[in-house]
Amino acid sequence: MTTESPRWHTSSYSNNGGACVQVATNLAPTTGTVPVRDSKNPTGPSLGLHADAYAAFVTGIKDGRFTAI
Repeated sequence: MTTESPRWHTSSYSNNGGACVQVATNLAPTTGTVPVRDSKNPTGPSLGLHADAYAAFVTGIKDGRFTAI
C-alpha cells in the first residue's frame, strides 16, 4: 500500500473552459493505476484507470483515433 498523494495535472492543451479532466500519473509506478477526476469537482470522486489502459487511451488520442464531440 502506498501513502503517496496524487499530484493532479491538467493538460497543457486545456483552454480552461471548464470541461477538463485532471490526472495523477505519479501513482502509476506504485499502484498500477492512473486516477482521473473532473477538474470542476476536485473534491469529488476519481476514476482509477489501469496504467496500461490509460497509456493506450493517450496513444489513441495522439494517433487521431478519437474525435471531439
